[in-house]
Amino acid sequence: MSTPLTPDRLLAALRAEGLNVVEVGDWRTHNRNHKGPWGPVHGVMIHHTVTRGTATTVRICHDGYTGLPGPLCHGVIAKDGTVHLLSAGRANHAGSGDGDVLQAVIAEQPVPRDDETGTDGNRYFYGFECENLGDGKDPWPAVQLEAIEKAAAALCRAHAWGAHSVIGHLEWQPGKTDPRGFAMDDMRDRIGDRLGTPAEPPKKPTTPAPKPAARPPFPGRGAFRPGQSNAAIEQLGRQLVKRGFGKHYRVGPSRRWGEADRLNVQAFQRSHPQLRGDADGYPGPLTWHILFS
Repeated sequence: MSTPLTPDRLLAALRAEGLNVVEVGDWRTHNRNHKGPWGPVHGVMIHHTVTRGTATTVRICHDGYTGLPGPLCHGVIAKDGTVHLLSAGRANHAGSGDGDVLQAVIAEQPVPRDDETGTDGNRYFYGFECENLGDGKDPWPAVQLEAIEKAAAALCRAHAWGAHSVIGHLEWQPGKTDPRGFAMDDMRDRIGDRLGTPAEPPKKPTTPAPKPAARPPFPGRGAFRPGQSNAAIEQLGRQLVKRGFGKHYRVGPSRRWGEADRLNVQAFQRSHPQLRGDADGYPGPLTWHILFS
């Protein structure tokens, strides 16, 4: 029996394995714990997303969709190997699956064929959604496969599990095909090899780090008003997405100011004590300064 990792321990475990991790918005408290128990945890489940584009994928997995509220996983593993953390609690990813599979995972044994759907997997498994169309043609970049290996190994290492604690959704729930495009037995071999060596955090660079890009000048409050269309609006939107505050975008960001821009700016402002007093969604000089810091 394993108690779920706290948000701090989850983040530390992933980074200690050498992963690039992005914390998305309210991930520490964003969960489905009010809908059922979370834990004890017994393993890690791997999925593909059937989506294209990291920003879109992260938004869908954070928010969910009609009939399936988010979060839809604990982390999204993007094509470039970045892990976008969305939750540290119960998430809507596994659904109901085979209890015999769960028992095999607990016993660290090869899983039997899944032919039942009587066990709540959202309670017992961490889930990683991996950006891929799942059509058997969309490639899996080497850096993404390595990130899947590292993310699964990080949680196994934190809980003292072996590689047989990692399964694919297709091994849990009848009718599922994910992840499609690589074999879970091959991935478990990779995870097992990794668990045979100590985790190594990223090495410090031996050369001086490049200086951060200069903060773009604030274009003035008038640039961000209904009806305005300019490059600064798109630049603002892309920075909001980069900082984890892009959930209101359905398509975009774009050059034209819209309500989604205002709501995303407002969410960013409310996340900073020095901005909350004027969290109207319209960026001023201080909002711009903090956003691009």
